[in-house]
Formats: sequence, structure tokens, C-alpha cells
Amino acid sequence: MSKGKVLMAMSGGLDSSMAAMMLISEGYELVGITMKTWEYGPADIPGKETGCCSLDSIHDARHLAVKLGFPHYVLDIREEFNHFIVNDFVDQYLMGRTPNPCVLCNTHIKWAAMLKRADQLNCTYIATGHYANVREESQRMILSQGADKDKDQSYVLWGLSQEFLGRTLFPLGGHTKSEIRKMAKDAGFDDIAEKKESYEICFIPDNDYRRFLKEQMALRDKKIPPGDFVDGQGNILGQHKGFQNYTIGQRKGLNIAVGEPLYVKKIIPETNTIVLGTKQETFASEFYVNGINLIKYEKLHEPIPVTVKVRYKDQGTPASLTCLPDQQSALVKLQQPVFAITPGQSAVFFDGNDVVGGGFIEKISK
Repeated sequence: MSKGKVLMAMSGGLDSSMAAMMLISEGYELVGITMKTWEYGPADIPGKETGCCSLDSIHDARHLAVKLGFPHYVLDIREEFNHFIVNDFVDQYLMGRTPNPCVLCNTHIKWAAMLKRADQLNCTYIATGHYANVREESQRMILSQGADKDKDQSYVLWGLSQEFLGRTLFPLGGHTKSEIRKMAKDAGFDDIAEKKESYEICFIPDNDYRRFLKEQMALRDKKIPPGDFVDGQGNILGQHKGFQNYTIGQRKGLNIAVGEPLYVKKIIPETNTIVLGTKQETFASEFYVNGINLIKYEKLHEPIPVTVKVRYKDQGTPASLTCLPDQQSALVKLQQPVFAITPGQSAVFFDGNDVVGGGFIEKISK
């Protein structure tokens, strides 16, 4: 007897492929779906696609679905992806910020698209190959870290609503990457087990975001001229090549010689100015976040202790989280300063393994 009908997000890679196999073995009825978000063709190889949106990836996902005996569909969401994710990516850099496109995509594009199609196909659940866990507790859906802390992806899922989490399955959450790879080999899927992981942004497969920004700005007929590098007192130290080409904490490529290493401390797009400082000056102990999504609690009326991660591979820092009255923004006070806290990036708050919630870093207070 079927445990329920599941819409399985399939990229053609190891993780989603093994998640599909696991759900079938557990007695679920599957429908596969691959979302086409982007089409990238390098100038020297017109029309060639790479990464998760490639024809090869779609073919691999469909091939596995046929082999395992369940239907597979391709969902073209390129228009909304470009409108919402790519435009925001460019806009954020033009505001002197560093965006988190994967967080926005999961929150506003992929889950919404999957649930809409799940309803059309009479699927109770949706499932992905993320390394994370979800459970119900005290009438809340709680997102928590995956068993493999090196591969845990809860950081990029903090924006998911209670509705989204309530219908999501994460089959890989209790396993390590090495276990999943071994399971694929034991099942005779050596080709899947040996697939390489993709770490780049899906719409920038060569990982050169500056090239991508240049192309997108040309389409907008937008140009940013060189501007000044300054120190904390406003003294001019040299010229930069356009503030959109730099990120907080950057050291390489500044071409500034003052006797000690300098880092990007602050980007001021209004004056086309970049403030540099020593590494120590680039640490901060307090910052504000906005766009808060609380997961473990409905509201927070008083400060609570958390561990906060300010970037994906961050090990986390003990802190105090104080939601402001609107519950949409918060003040974070760190127990020890952290290097290169970057506006536009996600700050995700943990209580042990559980995700308390997250938000976008807005400004550094000190």
C-alpha cells in the first residue's frame, strides 16, 4: 500500500537520484520533476548548456525515472527565475550588497512552483535531495540540520514557510554523503555515484560573477565608472574598477600598497566609494537583519541565545537574537567579533541543530 504520492525534484545528480530511490523503497508513489531555470550559452560555444539546467542533466533525471518506473516532467520556470532571481542578483550588487540567490530561489521560486504542480498532480508531498531534516513539534514544522554537518544545507532553506515545510520530505537528512554514494554503488548505479558535485551558482557555471554582472549591466545600458578607495578617515588610497566588482572582506585585486594588508570594509554605492581597513577593522560584533522568517517559534518577544551563521560554510558564533516589534527585523549581538559580515548575505540562527529562523544582513552597527 502506498505511503503517499510525492513530487520528487530531480536534478540528475547523485543526491536527488538517491532520494528518489529511497522514497520508492519506503513505499511512496513518485512523480519526477526537473525544473529548467536557466539557459547559458558561452559565446565561443553557442547554445551549449552546462550545470543543473543542461540537457544532459534533464536526460539523466528522466532516464532514472524510466528505469525506476515513475513518470517524469520538465517544468520550464526560466521566465520567473530570470525576473525574480537574476534581476535581484544584479540589483543587489548595484546596491553594494552580496546576494544569496539560492536562498531566494528556494523560498520564492522552486518550492512555490513544485507545490503548484504537486497540487495539479494530486501529490501530497514534495521531496528534494537536500541534506536537512524536518519534523513537527508543538504544532510547528521544525527545520534542522542534516546528519552530515559538512554537507548540511539548512542554511539555504531558512526562508521556507510553515506550509512549505509541512509538505516537504528530505530523504537524505539522516545520512552522510559517503553513505549515499555507497548506497548508489551498492545498487549498481556507479555512474550516478561517481558524478561530480556542482558548487557554482546555477546561472553562472563558470563561477565568474564579474563577467556575468558586466553582461547583465550591458543589457541594462548601465555603467559604473572607477571610484575611490579610501581609509576610515576618508583619505584616498587609490582607485577601484567599479564597486560592483568587490565584496566585503576582499583582499586580493585591490592593488593598494600601504605597508600592511588591507581589506574591503564597506561599500558605499551612493558615492562610488569603497572603504578599506586592516583585517582587525573588518570584524564586527553587532548587526541588523531584515526579512526575518521564524521557523521554530511563531514570534520572539524577548532576546534569546542562538548560534548564528553569517555564511554557508560558517562554523557559527554564539549570539543574542532580539526581534524588533515588527518581527520582520532583528538585532544580533555576537559574543565575539566575526570577520567580514556582509550585507545581502543570510544570517541563520540555530538552537542546537534546529533552525530558529533567518534573515538578510542589512547593516553593521558596530
